[in-house]
Parts: sequence; C-alpha cells; structure tokens
Amino acid sequence: MSGPDLNRAEIVALYRAHLGRGRAALAEFVSAPVEVASHGAIVETSDGRSFIDCGGYAVFLLGHCPEPVVSAVVEQVRRHPLATRLLLEPQVAEAARALVSIAPEGLDSVAFLNSGAEATELGLEIARAHGQDRLITMLGGYHGKTTGALAVTPKSEYQQRFQPLLPATAVPYGDIGALEAELVAAEGRGAVILEPIQGEGGVVIPPPGYLAAVQRLCRASDTFLIVDEIQTGLGRTGTMWAHQPEIECPDVLLVGKALSGGVVPVSAVLATAAAFRPFADDPTLHSSTFGGSPLASAAVVATVGALIAGDTAARAAELGDRMLAAVRELCAPYVGRTVRDVRGRGLLIGIEFLRPDLAAELVTDLLAHGVIVNHSLGASAVVRLTPPVVLTDDQERTVLAALDNALTALLSHV
Repeated sequence: MSGPDLNRAEIVALYRAHLGRGRAALAEFVSAPVEVASHGAIVETSDGRSFIDCGGYAVFLLGHCPEPVVSAVVEQVRRHPLATRLLLEPQVAEAARALVSIAPEGLDSVAFLNSGAEATELGLEIARAHGQDRLITMLGGYHGKTTGALAVTPKSEYQQRFQPLLPATAVPYGDIGALEAELVAAEGRGAVILEPIQGEGGVVIPPPGYLAAVQRLCRASDTFLIVDEIQTGLGRTGTMWAHQPEIECPDVLLVGKALSGGVVPVSAVLATAAAFRPFADDPTLHSSTFGGSPLASAAVVATVGALIAGDTAARAAELGDRMLAAVRELCAPYVGRTVRDVRGRGLLIGIEFLRPDLAAELVTDLLAHGVIVNHSLGASAVVRLTPPVVLTDDQERTVLAALDNALTALLSHV
C-alpha cells in the first residue's frame, strides 16, 4: 500500500519497525492522528478532522502552503529543481539578494544550507577559521543536535552519549558578569553563540540591555559573536530580527525555520564580509550538495517577498500582543497551582508549568480539543504556542477557548 492508503495502525507499526519505538510510543501516548493535508493555520487528518496549528516548531509563520511560495516552488520543480553546482545558477543569486535586503546592515555574505543545525555548524566553522576556538554558549541554549551544534547545546541528556564533543563553556543566560569572566579567560580567542530569545529553552527573554552588553563585551575583547535567529527571526517576535536594536551587527547570523515558507527546508548563514572572507576565497572549505538548490532558493525569494508584502513583523506584533494578554488572563487563576509563568514576544508564547507532566498533559488535552502546540525540547515544563500570522479571529477564539477548557481539565487532575 502507498503512504496515503495506509491506516493508522499500519503507520504506527512502520514507525515502530523502522523509525524508532520511541516515536511510535509518543504517537500512541498522545493519540496522534494521521496528518494528510494543510492550508493556512489548518492541518487536516485522515479521519476527517481539522486542527489549528499553533506548533510546527515555529516553521509555519506564513501558515501552511502559502500560495506565493507554493507557486514559486511548483514552477521551479517543473523547470529545474537541482543544480549541477558547476555552472552559474540564477535562483541562488536572487535568493542571496533577497535575504540580504532584509538582513541587518553589514551582513552581506550568504551561505544557504538545509537545516538549522547545519547553519550552526557553519557558523562555528567561520569562527574557528579566524582562530576563535574558545566556544562560549548559554545555559538553556539550543542550536541543534549535529556534533558541533550539540557541543553548544548544553543539555546533558542530549550530550552524554556523544562525548567527547568540541570543548565549550556554558554561562547563565542573562548574566553579563559570568560572560565577561569567560571572555577574559578566552584571551581574544572567544566565540559567543546565543539566541536573542531562547525558544527551545522555554521562551526565555533576556533582561533589557543584556544583548547590547554582550555586543560591547565581544567588541572590546575581540570575541566573535554568532546570533542564532533560526527560531526568532524573520518577524515571528514582532520585529524582523529579535536581536535588534540592541545588537547592531553580529559577525554571523543564523537563519532558518520560517525561511522555508513552510514548503521547502532551507537555512542560511549571514556574515560580514570580513568574517566570511576565508570561505569567499575558497568555496571548497564548506560545501553542500543540496544547499542553495534552485528549488530551495525559489522558496526563499517567494518567502522574503511574502514577508515584506504582508508586513509580517507588524502583524506578528499585533496578534502576539493580543494573544499573550489573553493567555495570561486565562492562566492567571492557575498561577502557583499548576502554572508558574506566562511569557512571550510576538508569536512566540510560552506557558511554564510547575511540573513537566502538567505540560505534557496540556499538549495532549489541547490536541484533543483540536489545537496543536509544542513542548520545549530544552525545558520540558514549558508549552510553546507559535501560531502563524494568518490565524483568523475565529481561529484565535477557538484556540483560546480550547486552552481555557484544557487548563480547567488540568486543574481537576492535580
């Protein structure tokens, strides 16, 4: 039988046999239906149900199957989806121009890749190519699970089976004194990587002035600065880039998730000309067979166009402010009983519970009410809502009603 013809039991059996028993067990635990179609904020399942997607790990900022991106990708796949890598190819040049047009001033060099973790790997390589090999990351940070990215994702549950990793020091996020001490010890060989808001770490927002202080310290100590906006960038947090205006221009900026338009996987590294020079001079230092393919590049060009045309950042700010206020109001009666905190910026909202099992139960209850959300990989007690900018008023009301019902049910089980 082909994929769409498989029933749920057959799919779970194939997961268990070939994709991992853990994935099959998780699907059974949450009674996950089979997703078969999507559009806007809606995911449709094989049993005829529709779910409002406020999850997707922040990929679907423009919603599912946004028409400008789908049209561009369909046209490209019919004409020329992959390139020889030897001849000149126009789509990747157009994609680079489009991305630089919305990038912070000074980030004029681009490398396209396929995933956020790959972007992190190249960011670390760029730093090390300049002799900046003393890696400094933040507790609670999440940058991927390939070997280099894992070294700067300081969570023992993910790292312990793969030691020894690249040496890296983790300091508390938001603690400028701890960072300064490490930069002094690095003696000009430091490379700092951080997120302007920690997404997988549980929607952790730094104190005002922290990011500006990080940049000042990095400049004063000849430290390389890598800003990871894979989850927060391109308008999700209400501004095009979450690190601005506090950080003017990092050495490297990592981009992903929403860059795909929710259609074709793609990520990118933006860098200053000085930082990127070794790779600009020798393109063999880092290469990717599929990175910057015509297909992915077409998606980037269409996505950037859609972000600009729809004033996505402003829409995310408006919708996010309203939803955050509503979520806080719904959670207020439960603070100290089941809920610890509610926080967010734009369309990145986190609900922190007193225990991880309460967060897991909320994810399951919301699914039963027709709403998809995500837990945080680096903070299992935090549930994240990352709705798309195309969420309608009716869908917003449905999400909030589902959350109200799920919170009430959750309290009754405590």
